[in-house]
Amino acid sequence: MRNPQLNQDGELQHLLSTEGLPARIMRDILDKAATFLDGSDQPEIRKVPLLHGKSVFNIFFENSTRTRTTFEIAAKRLSADVVNLNIGSSSTSKGETLLDTVDNLCAMHADMFVVRHSQSGAAHLIARHVAPEIHVINAGDGRHAHPTQALLDMFTIRHYKKEFHNLRVAIVGDVLHSRVARSQIHALTTLGVPEVRVIAPKTLLPTMVENLGVHVYHDMAKGLRDVDVILMLRLQNERMQGALLPSAQEYFKHYGLTEEKLSYAKPDAIVMHPGPMNRGVEIDSAVADGPNSVILSQVTFGIAVRMAVMSTLAGGR
Repeated sequence: MRNPQLNQDGELQHLLSTEGLPARIMRDILDKAATFLDGSDQPEIRKVPLLHGKSVFNIFFENSTRTRTTFEIAAKRLSADVVNLNIGSSSTSKGETLLDTVDNLCAMHADMFVVRHSQSGAAHLIARHVAPEIHVINAGDGRHAHPTQALLDMFTIRHYKKEFHNLRVAIVGDVLHSRVARSQIHALTTLGVPEVRVIAPKTLLPTMVENLGVHVYHDMAKGLRDVDVILMLRLQNERMQGALLPSAQEYFKHYGLTEEKLSYAKPDAIVMHPGPMNRGVEIDSAVADGPNSVILSQVTFGIAVRMAVMSTLAGGR
């Protein structure tokens, strides 16, 4: 069956998931992002005309700060016209279906949709519905996927560690509810990371998570031993049903990243977090603001990576 993210020529048509995304396309996006980043401090090339005359519609059915804002900045730096749809005051709040909303926006000559939705598969549904010349980017759907977050994480790792083939990477926290974790795992394994670990209490791990090619740990001391990269996850309290944890304080005691727990990793290990951070729950401020943290760099790199994704979809080189 044909990959729904690729066109008949094998090029990127939509970005829906890192699962099934070829390594060559991931590397092309990372390489292209590096060229945008190289010129980001030079005002004369800060804005490029690759999407001049194109309309990008950000339609976010869930709250977002970093993702929506960095997509908006990225599209504007590519010279696109950007429309941010206010879902709270849109016709969907009056009962209009998702696809009817999309059809109306297509009639306004939309060229690209950036979609965040609480339901897994929403971006895939839109991608199957729109005309071939329109592109869809999944900015997070339910528990399923968040591909641009994973790609900016891969860019950050490559920026600081240069290669993927010799790394140990640990993903720590609420893997069960995290679309970011799933996208990270697929991206890391596709790009050749030999050892991906997940560290979490049993209640916050999907069943059969080992089938994703990861090593499972329930103890931070063992799981962080000699790792090069630590990817912290936010506790997805809004998606939890029932009492999966005794308390936030108990979680921090066992799985919150402190300087003591960080000492089990390699001295030059980098610490990452997709945000928003819950300080004192997932991560201690001394670590979040410390010398191993590259969390703010992730946000900066996110603009370049999202520029790279949009320009790739639009056929920019």
